[in-house]
Amino acid sequence: MNLKFYKYQATGNDFILIDDRKEILNTKYFNNHFIKNICTRRFNVGADGFIVLRNHEEYDFEMIFFNSTGERSTFCGNGGRCIIAFARDIGIIKNNCEFIAYDGPHKGIVNKNEISLNMIKPSKVIYNETNKVNYFTIDTGSPHLVKFCNNINNINVLSEGKKISQLAEFGQHGINVNFIEIKNNKIYIRTYERGDNMESLSCGTGSVAAALGIYEMYRKKYNYFINEKSYSLPKMDTNIQINTKAGILKINFDYDGQEFSNIWLIGESLLSYQGSIKC
Repeated sequence: MNLKFYKYQATGNDFILIDDRKEILNTKYFNNHFIKNICTRRFNVGADGFIVLRNHEEYDFEMIFFNSTGERSTFCGNGGRCIIAFARDIGIIKNNCEFIAYDGPHKGIVNKNEISLNMIKPSKVIYNETNKVNYFTIDTGSPHLVKFCNNINNINVLSEGKKISQLAEFGQHGINVNFIEIKNNKIYIRTYERGDNMESLSCGTGSVAAALGIYEMYRKKYNYFINEKSYSLPKMDTNIQINTKAGILKINFDYDGQEFSNIWLIGESLLSYQGSIKC
C-alpha cells in the first residue's frame, strides 16, 4: 500500500499528518515500529510526531497523536495547530473548527497561515516554594516543569532535562522540562520533550505553561530565584510572547485572580511538502 502523507511545521515543530477518515490504517500501522520508522530522520520522512485525522460524530474531526518513538501521547499544542491547518487545506473546515483530542475538545481559528488554538483549562500552578520560585509545574494538556535559569544558550537541555524528567516524583512517564530565561523584558524558552527524549525547536504546551505560570507569579508579586539570587518579573499583561528557538509563539488568555480561561496559542503553521511512502 502507498500511504499518502503531509508534512507540516509550526515554529520548527514538524509532524507527519495522515488523512484517515476512511479508517484504512489498522494495527499493522498503529504500532511503535511503523511510526518510529517513518519519523526517523535521515532514514525516512522524519518528524517530531505522527498525527492521524479521523472523522468524529460530534466534532469536525478527531486528532490522534503519537510521539516520534511511536507511543500514543498526550496533547501537542503545535501539533494541534498543524492539524487545524491540514483540515483547512483538505477542505474539512474553512475558518473555524472544533475537534477532539486526547485531553478533550479544542477550538481553532484560521487566518491565512496564522492558526489560533484554544487550549483546555490547565491544572493549578504548583510552585516549589510559595514566593521563592526556582521552578513550577502545570499541566496544559501535557505536564510541564518550568525552570528559571541564566544563559539559556549554555544549558545542556538534553542531559539536564532528562535528569529532571526522570525524577521519581514525576512518575513512570516523567515530565516535559522547560528552561526559561527572562532578558530585556523578553521570555526565552528551550524544551526537553519527555517521550521523544530530545530538545524540540518549539513546544506549544510548554510555551503556554511558561506564560501562565509566569503571569500568575507577576500578579501575586512573586520573585524568581536563580542560585539563590532574587529577580523581579517585568510588567506584563495577558498577551504574552514566548521566544522559542525557531520563532515566536503568542499566548492570549483571561485571568480572574484565581483561574485561567479562554487560553489561545497562536502562531504560523505551514505545509512543508507531501508525498507517499510504501508500506
